[in-house]
Amino acid sequence: MSLPTGRLNRRRLLSLSAAAAPALVAGRVWAAPQSSTRLLVVFLRGAYDAANVVIPTGSDFYYQARPTLHIAKPDPANPDAALPLDADWSLHPALKDTVYPLWKAGQVAFVPFAGAGDDLSRSHFETQDTIELGQALGGSRNYGSGFMSRLSATLNGAQPIAFTDQLPLTFRGGRPIPNVAVGAVGKPGVDDRLAGLIQSMYLGQDLGPSVAEGFQVRDEVYKSVSAEMVAANRGAVSPKGFELSARRVARLMKANYNLGFLDIGGWDTHVNEGAAQGYLAGRLGELGRGLAGFADEIGPDAWKDTVVVVVSEFGRTFRENGDRGTDHGHGSVYWVLGGGIKGGRLAGEQVQVVEATLNQNRDYAVLTDYRSLIGGLFQRVYGLNQTQLNQVFPAARPADLKLV
Repeated sequence: MSLPTGRLNRRRLLSLSAAAAPALVAGRVWAAPQSSTRLLVVFLRGAYDAANVVIPTGSDFYYQARPTLHIAKPDPANPDAALPLDADWSLHPALKDTVYPLWKAGQVAFVPFAGAGDDLSRSHFETQDTIELGQALGGSRNYGSGFMSRLSATLNGAQPIAFTDQLPLTFRGGRPIPNVAVGAVGKPGVDDRLAGLIQSMYLGQDLGPSVAEGFQVRDEVYKSVSAEMVAANRGAVSPKGFELSARRVARLMKANYNLGFLDIGGWDTHVNEGAAQGYLAGRLGELGRGLAGFADEIGPDAWKDTVVVVVSEFGRTFRENGDRGTDHGHGSVYWVLGGGIKGGRLAGEQVQVVEATLNQNRDYAVLTDYRSLIGGLFQRVYGLNQTQLNQVFPAARPADLKLV
């Protein structure tokens, strides 16, 4: 279903609020909890390399495992050094001017060792489906019932929207939900025509061979990963697309919607991932500017009543591979942002980052399951009781990380 063009129809908005009527459960009438807080779930499709974003700089093993991909320990004199979060963890320098100020303001919390604990498939598609459905593994899955659709049905006055080209799995089931695309997955920033012009400028000069080799390497890398990346992205907006459209998303949510989902592709970094500079750093810069732009555009008053949750299907291998990239992993790091968030801290269960604590000797373990984390947030934000929470995440145990 697409978002109507032009002015929003008042009758349509009123009809979206029809859930204000009491609900009948087990023969009793009860009032659904109010959805006064805005919630935006941002899904990083392709499995972002969490260990090079929220970095375990207190771990010597991190530097041994990533001889070319590691980020330098915090150093004010080094612009490529990590940004300190606490004694053990630091943030990627690409987020210095965007997410890091929100951290210092106590408006961002990171939850390491998070993810789909019972899904070890390491398949983009299976694990993305697992998280969007919010159903426990084992037995049959109901692909017609996503967890955000069930949340929408549970809340009084929910006005949901998907900022996606197609209605995502998480919003399937229940009443129709509008969706609007905010961009597309991008290709290399310099197209073939412009690349040819640049190479011709350097033809016959000392830098000519290096320039030509650089474009050749770029093309080879893009071709080697593009097929899998496009599939893993599932049509998600590129990080650059999110950066450019984040303020539009904020305006829509501030004025008309309080329950949103947005996905961003481009995080499958098998080859030439880069460290403080490079491919991942570029995508992080775009993501950070998008999130900071969203917070700025929605305004300080609305930001206090907004929660943004950033998730990914899984993390990546802790050790770098032979192509100076990382492969499919397990545990990740989730982000929770908002003006009312009790942030400026690492939340959830943690273990020392050493070889002995790796899951299957390759990646982060999952110590905080996504359903427990997000369910605990819903319980705190919306006041869901256990019966209501079970409707959103069946059989899940909420984890109260005191994020709000």
